[in-house]
Amino acid sequence: MSFTNLFNETIMNKLSLFIFTCLFIQCTTEMQQPPVAKQIPEKLEIHGDNRIDPYFWMRLSDAQKEAEEPDAQTQDVLDYLHAENKYLKQEMKPTEALQEKLYEEIVGRIKQDDSSVPVTVNGYTYYTRFEEGQDYPYHCRTKDEKQAVEEVMLNGPKMAEGKSYFSIGGRSVSENNQYLAYGVDLVSRREYTLYIKDLTTGEILSDIIKNTTGSVTWANDNKTIFYVKKDPLTLRANQIYKHRLGTDVSEDELVFEETDETFSCWISKTKSRQFLMIGSSQTLSTEYRFLDADTPDGNWQIIHSRERNLEYFVDHYKNDFYIITNDKAKNFRLMKTSVTNPGKVNWREIIGHRNDVLLEDIEIFKEHLVVNERHDGLTRLRIIRWKDMSEHYVSFDDPTYAVWISANPEFNTSLLRFGYSSLTTPTAIYDYEVNTKEKTLKKQDEVLGGVFDRENYRSERIMAPSRDGKTQIPISIVYHKDFKKSGQEPLLLYGYGSYGNNIDPWFSSSRLSLLDRGFAFAIAHIRGGQEMGRSWYEDGKMLKKKNTFYDFIDAGSHLVDKGYTSRNHLYAQGGSAGGLLIGAVINMEPSLWNGAIAAVPFVDVISTMMDETIPLTTFEFDEWGNPKDKEYYDYMKSYSPYDNVAKMDYPNLLITTGYWDSQVQYWEPAKWIAKLRDNKTDDNLLLMDTNMEVGHGGASGRFKRYKEVALSYAFLLHLEK
Repeated sequence: MSFTNLFNETIMNKLSLFIFTCLFIQCTTEMQQPPVAKQIPEKLEIHGDNRIDPYFWMRLSDAQKEAEEPDAQTQDVLDYLHAENKYLKQEMKPTEALQEKLYEEIVGRIKQDDSSVPVTVNGYTYYTRFEEGQDYPYHCRTKDEKQAVEEVMLNGPKMAEGKSYFSIGGRSVSENNQYLAYGVDLVSRREYTLYIKDLTTGEILSDIIKNTTGSVTWANDNKTIFYVKKDPLTLRANQIYKHRLGTDVSEDELVFEETDETFSCWISKTKSRQFLMIGSSQTLSTEYRFLDADTPDGNWQIIHSRERNLEYFVDHYKNDFYIITNDKAKNFRLMKTSVTNPGKVNWREIIGHRNDVLLEDIEIFKEHLVVNERHDGLTRLRIIRWKDMSEHYVSFDDPTYAVWISANPEFNTSLLRFGYSSLTTPTAIYDYEVNTKEKTLKKQDEVLGGVFDRENYRSERIMAPSRDGKTQIPISIVYHKDFKKSGQEPLLLYGYGSYGNNIDPWFSSSRLSLLDRGFAFAIAHIRGGQEMGRSWYEDGKMLKKKNTFYDFIDAGSHLVDKGYTSRNHLYAQGGSAGGLLIGAVINMEPSLWNGAIAAVPFVDVISTMMDETIPLTTFEFDEWGNPKDKEYYDYMKSYSPYDNVAKMDYPNLLITTGYWDSQVQYWEPAKWIAKLRDNKTDDNLLLMDTNMEVGHGGASGRFKRYKEVALSYAFLLHLEK
């Protein structure tokens, strides 16, 4: 080869290498670029204040989402959501093997051929069971007699075949045990279609009813059912209809309509099966009507007309109604009144109000009463004998735990069935003999894989001081026994803090995948729940909502101060209203967290609460306030995550949502991530996973949901590598 040819070849090789390198850098750069959402400024004006929303265009109507062919706006939204999903997959590609390992690990702990504890009602024993490899259960029963043959009422695996989403709603059997009513949701918007099945023939009747809450209540004549319809736009449960089997559903009679847009309604039957109950409620008020279940065409009677700030809940036994109420009792008390004179003026006290105990629930039996109450943040079961009003409590050993009244359909028994779980104890169902105080374990969730031993884990309950100097915030913590409080260990802090909902310390077998990899897991029992009584809830809502966020931040700071973790290893997680929590705290204290996970997050508070066509808005004004009132508007604006995104560094963040979510619409997290991208000044991960097939509750089926869990855990572990 000549020198000239050699020179030319060398130059060409170098040029090719240079071009290849440039292309590689260009491709790599292009691959690493996150999606950029277009901005179309929308001016939102009220109370003389202007908000400019550059991503308002992302909101689609239900009609647009359900159309066979997307219009231009819909296509833009879909393109953006798909681009975010693609970017998520790209950024999380190094964790794909870990995600698969986590998923297999989590699913491998679950007993696949499992079944529920049987419950006997009206001569039949009911249960659900899974078969190996199946995502959906068989709903079964057997006659309460020797050598009874199993009846499969609903074959979940077969019914779900070919469906991307499938959920069975409430199941209700007629008093003569012949008919089963049930609801089916195929979209994940919690809009159920009702079906009636003849259990003697297997026939599905022609009585098919759409757009319901999914539950049915039977009258005692075995041919009349009552069901609840939803407003097609807001999905508010607002109408109760009566239907007779075999008649045209278009002729069904409207028996009750809730015209107050801040209320929703439902129908049920008392444990005695003697009365039908229509309930209507909003955040601060309830109202009940009743009707003899033997006379479904009779006239409904009101127990007590609704009053502002009056809540009450009704059960029945013999000739009396038993009523849990907050009347002159912030933490509720138990009252009794005759069926013939049910008005509040006739209520007589059975259990009085206590400042340090929240009365949550009761279960009535022939010879005793069971009270589910909460003291110092922990639930407990109180047994009271009717004969002499003597009492005792069921005892438990864990420092932090959850206990609840389970299915107890019969009156004439001395057995109480209850559920129990703790951060180190798999969920168990017990029968408790109230006379001998003996517990009989009926079932405890198995943790397969041969590696779980509760002695390898430790749980604690500590109190964190809040910034107000007078409030102590309970924190439940679990970790592997090898966890060292060196300040360098990772910890995931979970919170919710809204609607008075309590986040109790339940066991999670999937959580073991974090604990075994060195993470601690903690729950901050923050204000907005009511773990510490009704005042705990009231101090975390409306114009005191920021206490929820401050408590969570203070709990996280306390865990750092006490050496459980450090700012470089502290993570936050919450979903729905807990997603609002995450959005707020990363705005308020971004440097406290190395990362955060916000699931189906409610982050665009003002715009959502301004729009009364959006599901949940109207009957949540007493939770958040109505932004049409300037005082509430200003307060909401001061904490709304979307409205407070700023030019600053944010922690690593994973957001999850569902395209069909009817409770927190997909556009809230989609707008939020777009605005965060446009403003954040860091290089931390900012990712969003939009499941295009599901709604608020995530994937249906027994195992699919763990793909989402595996993604979340891989995100955390990736940040700790």
